[in-house]
Amino acid sequence: MTALVPGRAGPVKPFARRDKEDRATDSSRCIFGPVASGRLGLSLGLDLLGARICTFDCLYCEAGPTEALTLARKPYVPAARLLAELAAWKAAGHPRPDAVTLGGLGEPTLNSDCGAILAGAKELFPDVPVAVLTNSSLRSDPDGRGALRLADIVLPSMDTLVAAEYGRLNRPQAGLDLAGLRRGLLDFRSGYDGSLYLEVLLAAGINDSEENLALLRDFCRELAPTRVDVVTLSRPGAYPQAKAVPAAVWSRFRRALAVGPGADAVAGGHGPAALAARRAADTAAPDTADAAAPRAADRAGDTAARVLASVTRRPQTAAVLAAALGEPLVAVQAALDGLEAAGSVQRRRDGQDIFYSG
Repeated sequence: MTALVPGRAGPVKPFARRDKEDRATDSSRCIFGPVASGRLGLSLGLDLLGARICTFDCLYCEAGPTEALTLARKPYVPAARLLAELAAWKAAGHPRPDAVTLGGLGEPTLNSDCGAILAGAKELFPDVPVAVLTNSSLRSDPDGRGALRLADIVLPSMDTLVAAEYGRLNRPQAGLDLAGLRRGLLDFRSGYDGSLYLEVLLAAGINDSEENLALLRDFCRELAPTRVDVVTLSRPGAYPQAKAVPAAVWSRFRRALAVGPGADAVAGGHGPAALAARRAADTAAPDTADAAAPRAADRAGDTAARVLASVTRRPQTAAVLAAALGEPLVAVQAALDGLEAAGSVQRRRDGQDIFYSG
């Protein structure tokens, strides 16, 4: 059965289980990164879905258009399989990440094993914060709320509280009422003792209205998050309608909503500060042949697999990938060139930057 998306000309294609199983066992591993995050540092990502499965089809999504728009909670990637892969990653002797983050290609709390995955990640990495990225859509579900209480950090998004803007920007599955999302996030906050990092993503001409700013300001006072990060697009989104807001608009929202130390300066994964950091990395990253000693075939293959797993979930430049993965830039670029030639990744220029996505 297909699901119609508000504002989309046709239906979202039904999710093919075979595609998910294939992806979950090839180079698009469930564990990816670490990825350089503006808020979490070097974040080791856990993909709980294995495909673009979500409750929203946001215009700006860096993972690409949603393949399956749904509210069905299932063990899309079973806890036992994901935790076994996470244990193997730890046993391989990789450097300790700054955070372990549940996210991936869609809404991670759609995975009904989310609570077990959280508990297992905390057991494997007792000295590393475990975080969850969420679009807030399932916070009105008691099961969805309960699983997240184990997380050290929850990073929910709330881009707009104007219903028309919500439908146009987030393009939710039918039945996801904006008032219910608002209430669900407030209810979650009232019983959650960890850190709550609220994200607001602005798209030009869509949710940058004064009405939204006023509603978000009141909401933030009521929610009392640990911090609020206002971001805009600085890498390609899923649909061309999503554009970055002008700097003046971004600054006005940021000043009005900023909560917590550094929130006024850090723009999160999409924002101008993150873009500046990426450009600095481009300048600083080594690019000489001496930076990459000859590698064995299995080492090069592992680099390619790690690169593919990372860019499948988030478009990135070669320099940012190299810094986050702890690999020489020349080796990462060679892996990207090989994957591009094989049709596994594609490049896209955005201003001064070349982004690669799976």
